[in-house]
Amino acid sequence: MTIDINRAGSFLAEHGRLLDRRRFALLGSGTSQADREAVFAAVEAHRNADGGYGWGLEPDLRAPESQPAAALHALEALADCGPATTPATCRLFDWLDSVTLRDGGLPFALPIADPAGCAPFWSDADPSESSLQITAAVAAQAHRVARFDEAAKNHPWLERATRYCFDAIAAIDRPPFAYVLSFALQVLDSSAHSHPRALELMGRLGQFVPRDGAIPVDGGTEGETLHLLNFRPHARSSGSRPRRRRSRER
Repeated sequence: MTIDINRAGSFLAEHGRLLDRRRFALLGSGTSQADREAVFAAVEAHRNADGGYGWGLEPDLRAPESQPAAALHALEALADCGPATTPATCRLFDWLDSVTLRDGGLPFALPIADPAGCAPFWSDADPSESSLQITAAVAAQAHRVARFDEAAKNHPWLERATRYCFDAIAAIDRPPFAYVLSFALQVLDSSAHSHPRALELMGRLGQFVPRDGAIPVDGGTEGETLHLLNFRPHARSSGSRPRRRRSRER
């Protein structure tokens, strides 16, 4: 695959948000502290006083309230900035801990006062029910940050959320929704360096990944399909891979 970086930059200049453009600049600079600080500042523009993030940081969820989905995108950007750290990470973990349900999982979305600009799957979500999809997605990025941020690594919320994800993944006994599978594999991959159980569970989920790695998204747009890069988008991960069981290949 050939990627035209110049055309990508031109596209972002025309269509990208400030945060998108700052993250792209960070990719080009590699180790520029100034570009890392610029990413931190762009993320902070979406922060609320409670320590969470909202204000359209998740593009399909334009509401101002702090949301787990916005935490996912904030942590994704913060992970890109490593090894630079920010106190905002632990403030976000504190907020996540405050909205985590009793079983250790996050709700797919919290209540939204004004659903204008919000996709129905966000505004119609049940805030009283834990979601493996969003919990795994957020925890996967949190583990990326925790690799270079000691305070994040030792925050009790991360272990709480990780335990929920592992238990929920262990209970999967049939092919899960494509995005659940994708984020479940990501949290296992990002945590495997510090949690041996992740490798065992990765092998368990491997039975649901077909040989070509293509999984259609039930209920998605026409032709919407996840591929192997959706299951493991980051090169600096555990170095392990899910094992397929021939009896369950599709």
